[in-house]
Amino acid sequence: MKPIATQPYYKIERKIDHLHMEIIEHQRLLELYPDKIASAYREFPIDKVFDLSYRSIGGDRGMLYIHTQQGVYPYTIKENPKPFIHAVKRLI
Repeated sequence: MKPIATQPYYKIERKIDHLHMEIIEHQRLLELYPDKIASAYREFPIDKVFDLSYRSIGGDRGMLYIHTQQGVYPYTIKENPKPFIHAVKRLI
């Protein structure tokens, strides 16, 4: 099934090896389907999602928050989340 909307997000991984620290940025996708929002490792049934919110953290980055019955889940993003948020709010 093809997603209704997608939103890229980024997972930051820090590797420390002796005196060297390496920062690796993994790009992943939030995908909106008629019945759920899916990330790389989680699925949120759409009937358990209360809201989505966004907060800029400076520069080109921000945090997209998915508010659910199980808690609030943050995702680091760079792209404008307004189209994704509007698509989700039409379903909830």
